[in-house]
Amino acid sequence: MSDLRSELDRERAAERAQAIRALLARPMLTRDTSAPDFALIVRHRTELVAWFDTNTGWRLVVEPRAGYARLMKTSQRPPVDRPARRPRGARNPLDRRRYTLLCLVAAELLAGPVTTIGIVAERLTQASAVEPDIAAFDSSRHDDRRAYVDALLVLEELGVLTAVDGNTDAYLQHADAKVLYRVDSAGLVRLLATRQAPSRLPDGDLVALTHEPRYGDAQDPAAEVSDEQRNRWLRHSIVRRLLDDPVVYLDDLTEAQRAYAASITGRRMLRTAVTEAGMLLEERAEGLLAVDPDALATDERFPAGGSVAGQAALLLLDSVVAARPVAVAKEQLVRQLADRFAVVPQWARTYRSDGGPQRLADEALALLARFGLVQRSGGGVRALAAAARYAIGEATVVSPRIGRSRR
Repeated sequence: MSDLRSELDRERAAERAQAIRALLARPMLTRDTSAPDFALIVRHRTELVAWFDTNTGWRLVVEPRAGYARLMKTSQRPPVDRPARRPRGARNPLDRRRYTLLCLVAAELLAGPVTTIGIVAERLTQASAVEPDIAAFDSSRHDDRRAYVDALLVLEELGVLTAVDGNTDAYLQHADAKVLYRVDSAGLVRLLATRQAPSRLPDGDLVALTHEPRYGDAQDPAAEVSDEQRNRWLRHSIVRRLLDDPVVYLDDLTEAQRAYAASITGRRMLRTAVTEAGMLLEERAEGLLAVDPDALATDERFPAGGSVAGQAALLLLDSVVAARPVAVAKEQLVRQLADRFAVVPQWARTYRSDGGPQRLADEALALLARFGLVQRSGGGVRALAAAARYAIGEATVVSPRIGRSRR
């Protein structure tokens, strides 16, 4: 009986770990977008709510009947290098115009559970016309229609908007395209992960938008806060980074955070949290790394096949690692890509126009920086410690052992 109970406990722990990583990858997860993961989240929702509160301080809202789960990943240091991406084509980051239209569209969709692409466009035109700091939306302009479609597709990808008749992309060619939508108003409201509505911020104070009162001023070493508050902030701030960032360098942590990570209690808490999430904690002299062996908790992988920028990133990383610890001039890396263009004429065709090597180098280096592999400063690029994982070494031939096996 004890063996059966142990097996059931391991199975439940594995399910919870899968649910945790699914929520990390998709903080807004719906029954329609991921039915198997949603079923696990509903099954273990009580334990998951407690786990995220204890280890990260993030609030998890699970609504089985409404069909969604929302992980409120608040942070006092929101990542600026992880923008929302366009669901179409190369998944380029949303620009300012698309972010603006996304917010306006989300607000207009709250008018009712069913609407059409034309009705929302009309309301978008009216809403943008009365906002002095927003350029008016004009559905006759192809650029505006593309930005509008991207905003709608982002909401569809999040699972709060569903095209029940017609296709959103049809609006790219015809402003009179007919598309009928079903709106999940409850899920739409949950997209906002802040503690208070931005409209209530005092004089647009963005710091107040991310403020978390439960910690007080624990991040300030000189602040008078309780030991419980400070330890909670230390644990949550480090675990958040371990679960969210590809690598956590000790140099990027505060002195108090480094001391907590090096303490017996701190190391045990961090290791337990990472393990319960189904990951492996790597501890190095330079920092910490939570490895997801199944790659469930990430929305971007490196290296990733099929990406020209990813291929260029590996090529440039080889040169940057070889020069470590000396920084490599960015101009040298651009020339390296230009030489590659000449050697392989069929490669990277979309970057063959004027300035192509420069543009490709920018994208490749941005990718490497997002994964904590390089640091860009001025006109130089320097390899960071984690880049050694991708270093090319000499092949080692291991001779087979000759002997007799024991019976």
